[in-house]
Amino acid sequence: MRLRRDPFREVVARQLDLFVEDEPELLEQCRERLRSYESAARGDAEEAYGDFVDAVETATEALAEMRDRFGRTLDEDAAELYEESFNRAVRKRWPELGLEIGNR
Repeated sequence: MRLRRDPFREVVARQLDLFVEDEPELLEQCRERLRSYESAARGDAEEAYGDFVDAVETATEALAEMRDRFGRTLDEDAAELYEESFNRAVRKRWPELGLEIGNR
């Protein structure tokens, strides 16, 4: 089986690095909310989980906006490949965000 090289791998990697530089508070908020959920008392766990989900949605929306903005500069076929590459890279780098990125 021959593996196909991802033509967008490098640009996506640079975009995700830029996201880390430009939006560190979104990623930190996700980490903080996850820690809060994991350490929450039983009675507070549901609310803490909701806070975590809200933070993930906010970060995922920002990533999807970045992806879609660049995707609009490509032709339809390339945009589809790019979106797949971007989503795959997000799932690998931030699994908690990757679950949601495909739905955006």
